[in-house]
Amino acid sequence: MRPKSRSGFAVAIICALPIEADAVEALFDETYDRLGKFYGKQPGDANAYINGRIGEHDIVLCYLPGMGIGSAASVASSLRVSYTGVRLALVVGICGGAPYSSSDQNIFLGDVIVSDAVVEYDFGRQYPGGFQRKTDVKDILGRPERAIRTLLAGLKGKKTRIEFQDQMYQHLGIIQQSETQWQHPRYEDILYQASYHHKHYSRGSTDNCCCFDSGNTENICSEALEESCKKLGCDEKKISRRRDGTEAVKASVHIGKVASANTVMKSGEHRDKIIKAESVIGFEMEGAGVWDNISCIIIKGVCDYADSHKSKYWQAYAAATGASAAKTFLEYWTPTHREERKRHWMVPFRKNPQFVGRHDEILKLEQWITHQSGPSKVGVCGLGGVGKTQVALELAYRIRERDSECSIFWVPCFSYESVEQAYTSIAQTLGIEDMKPAEAKDRVKAYFSHEDAGEWLLIFDNADDINMWMQGSDTHPALKDFLPQSEHGHIIFTTRNRKLAVKLASSYVISIPDQDRDTAMKILEKSLPKNHFQGESNTATILLEHLAFLPLAIIQAAAYINENSMRLKDYIDLLQEQEADVVELLSADFEDEGRYKDIQNPVATTWWISFQQIQHLDNLASGYLSLMACINPRDIPQSFLPRLASKKKVNDAVGLLKAYSFVSEQAGEGLLSLHRLVHLATRNWMRKENQFTQNILKAIDRLNEVFPDNSHGNRKLWQQYLPHALLVVGESEIQHRREKYVDLLQNVGYCLWSDGRYNEAEELEVQVIETRKQVLGPEHPDTLTSMADLALTYQYQGQWKIAEKLGVQVMETRKQVLGLEHPDTLTSIANLALTYRDQGRWNEAEELQTEELNICSKVLGPEHPDTLTSIANLASIYRNQGRWKEAGELEVQVMETRKQVLGPEHPDTLTSMSNLASIYWNQGRWKEAEELQTEELNICPKVLGPEHPNTLTSIANLALTYWSQGRWKEAEELEIQVMETRKRVLGPEHPDTLTSTHNLAYTWESLGKLNDALKLMEECLELRTKLFGPDHPDTISSSEAFSDWLQAKDSSPAKTPLSAAQQDSDQYSPNLLGHHHLTVPSSDRPSVELASEPIKPKPASAKHQKRLFFKRIFQRG
Repeated sequence: MRPKSRSGFAVAIICALPIEADAVEALFDETYDRLGKFYGKQPGDANAYINGRIGEHDIVLCYLPGMGIGSAASVASSLRVSYTGVRLALVVGICGGAPYSSSDQNIFLGDVIVSDAVVEYDFGRQYPGGFQRKTDVKDILGRPERAIRTLLAGLKGKKTRIEFQDQMYQHLGIIQQSETQWQHPRYEDILYQASYHHKHYSRGSTDNCCCFDSGNTENICSEALEESCKKLGCDEKKISRRRDGTEAVKASVHIGKVASANTVMKSGEHRDKIIKAESVIGFEMEGAGVWDNISCIIIKGVCDYADSHKSKYWQAYAAATGASAAKTFLEYWTPTHREERKRHWMVPFRKNPQFVGRHDEILKLEQWITHQSGPSKVGVCGLGGVGKTQVALELAYRIRERDSECSIFWVPCFSYESVEQAYTSIAQTLGIEDMKPAEAKDRVKAYFSHEDAGEWLLIFDNADDINMWMQGSDTHPALKDFLPQSEHGHIIFTTRNRKLAVKLASSYVISIPDQDRDTAMKILEKSLPKNHFQGESNTATILLEHLAFLPLAIIQAAAYINENSMRLKDYIDLLQEQEADVVELLSADFEDEGRYKDIQNPVATTWWISFQQIQHLDNLASGYLSLMACINPRDIPQSFLPRLASKKKVNDAVGLLKAYSFVSEQAGEGLLSLHRLVHLATRNWMRKENQFTQNILKAIDRLNEVFPDNSHGNRKLWQQYLPHALLVVGESEIQHRREKYVDLLQNVGYCLWSDGRYNEAEELEVQVIETRKQVLGPEHPDTLTSMADLALTYQYQGQWKIAEKLGVQVMETRKQVLGLEHPDTLTSIANLALTYRDQGRWNEAEELQTEELNICSKVLGPEHPDTLTSIANLASIYRNQGRWKEAGELEVQVMETRKQVLGPEHPDTLTSMSNLASIYWNQGRWKEAEELQTEELNICPKVLGPEHPNTLTSIANLALTYWSQGRWKEAEELEIQVMETRKRVLGPEHPDTLTSTHNLAYTWESLGKLNDALKLMEECLELRTKLFGPDHPDTISSSEAFSDWLQAKDSSPAKTPLSAAQQDSDQYSPNLLGHHHLTVPSSDRPSVELASEPIKPKPASAKHQKRLFFKRIFQRG
């Protein structure tokens, strides 16, 4: 009787070529329907079907739209949608044979291969040592059903094989009688040596043929591939085996491993390598794709030897033998009657149509629970909301689809009561009778532990409470005691607590990481109406970054967007509101069919139960979590965490936070990071518990203890601590208590200043001054120190008038309060001198600096670091006046003394090297300048960092030396690098940035790019006029250069760019600088970046102001 609907078809036959499908249909005992006229198919299914009967089996024959694994996988997937009852698929057709199998049995054309495993031999990775295939499909994609495995094992017996081949030959005779194309082709069966290729060997009219590509002997032109071996003239001496085509030889059947790939195997050498490595008996292109979706067997006739000597003469005959073998196989195939054991399904959620990603994790889980020697218990752990339940749900549906004998049960584990209720429901489903409710767990455990229970899978979802599982209580025993054990059963736990996962499943634990960007984007796409953010992919990416790519947060956001018909940008705007508003947004409940109804869904509250569990398990861990939520969530130094207990307890506390996936540790650095949304949720939780202010104060007290000063050796540490300190000092709870933490504010400001972050430093310094004026008074030494700091910051921002006004005020007050020879007063004099220098007021600068140096030498001594700084600053003033010899003598003195006193890598020493190199440059001693600059530049990035202002100055000065030598192309590359980095780090209007702009314009003019140079110099001139005024030396330098170039453009053609040889030359043109190289910088050249050395206090002592080495500002021009 014909099936009434598509669900009645249990066997599918899949063919890639029309000739293969024709051979199969020729062996149908009855045809029911063609192309879905009667049975139809599901909407969206693009497959073409023919329905019929072979023996006692109702068959659906499916055509592939093309060859290859991808096509087969797509067709098999659609087949499962329309024909839900299919339990077995036969991939039938033609293939390439392995001439000599591992059993030393020859395989000939027309023989049949039957798969018991599939090797996807192009599925793996290319490593430097060669290609490494992943593993057998048999082990990866699920095993064929037990009955199939048993039948294949039986067919390998000698007598059964002979019987099989005889029956196959009878079917072959029937099909051959129906149509002549299925007859034996009567062509010789020839096997050539593996290394001999089917290609042109004499040029003739094919001079341009790729067959003669000596670089690749396997290149074969399309013309050669279309010709027969006889027409092409293949050398018979290269034949390794031949069989007369007139011999009436019966086709043989071979069972073994089949190689599957997306490309046709047409290399004898590659074929033999695969045969040797994998022991395969044939090569084809569809099996792996089908095997990934349905239990299947590959049955194909051999039409060639998987080399370049392919021939279409054997295809029809091979298709006929393959179809005949498939019909014979079905005569042996008797599927297991489902009535023998009822399969149970107790899962509370429907299949999630929006599920994407997690391929590797699900693949690993499938391997573990389907492998014969795999673990009986498996743990799935990860952050709450990351998608553990959805992974388990997807796996449950996949197992259900692939294994018709496996019963699957789902146990929610929110409480002891929910587990007991689930066990009771399972017992009722299994038909366990005469049971008291209290006996349910023991009875269910006993049932599943018995062999007669068959195959089963238990999923314990949200198994988070470690005490409930491992210790129990006075009223409830530990749940681990009620876990069944059986060779036929498996248990999966999903949990937020990795420590619990390891206790329950040992090493068989899979961590679910954050989603990657592409998968998160697919989740968002599936959760919103079609084309909702078409053309807004960048906006969608920004939204996902705000949501930390967390699946729960994405689904919640999509639900809110859908409900309120809003754009993605509108939701992003909501996420950028004040923290309280963001928490309110992320606390809004939403409907989701894939989550439990009575459990809190929103992101902002989903971890509250975890917080409570951590509080209960480890007070130290709870305290650490609260502290980390008060600072920046990224890259937290472990030294920030107070050592309030033994090292073991500290490690246990941090380990517990890692176990809940709240915290991750950066390999190598030891820095901790708190998940961005957990950070937000923890702050919200602390506010709800009235603990936020208390913990903020603990955090800033801890920062007050551990935040380092800005000395050279602490740079890496302060850079780690800065983001955390900046977040905490900005909290309103701290602003109200600013006087208590004014030293920390000052310390943070110093570190910002030392990193060249002057605008941020200014904000804190203003706060420090206001606080100290209120608390200490305007003339207190600490208040004056703060004012001096701010003046110096203004100087480095290029705000020299403001810096001068504040500097004069500080200097005069210190003279009155502290006296002329006090170190703080000397600091004020030195810094004011440099302010004059930067304004071009060199005589005033020299007078002040000389006064300060004389006092320093007398009070502090000639080798004191502050005295050396004073000498260096006087040298910088001499440089500005063009007094190069005097400046050079002072710089050599300072550099050599600093090397001895401070060391060769100290920032002050590097500054001296840079300044001395600039003097060499101005004296025309460019080779000496380059050597000194290169030495300095090798040290700077390592000591200061690649983007520190001093490092950028070093690069800029080396570029200037290249320019002076006529190496303009090299100079251009460095100057572009420096200019772009300064724009980003210092800002587009910073004096150093304008110096880079000025210099790059000069280099472009030298390269003949006059229009580009004029445009850039005009921009520089406008900004310098705006910032410095028209009479500043830098402004004048840019103005003169711009005027000269504009006049040159109007009077003569633009300069021709240099040739590559000229650009790469190490020789400079004597006309490049002319007589100007010994004079004050002029508009005939770019400007040197001199390293000035103002004096900056350190926060080590509020009572005494110390000097700090200065950042270098040099102006060229």
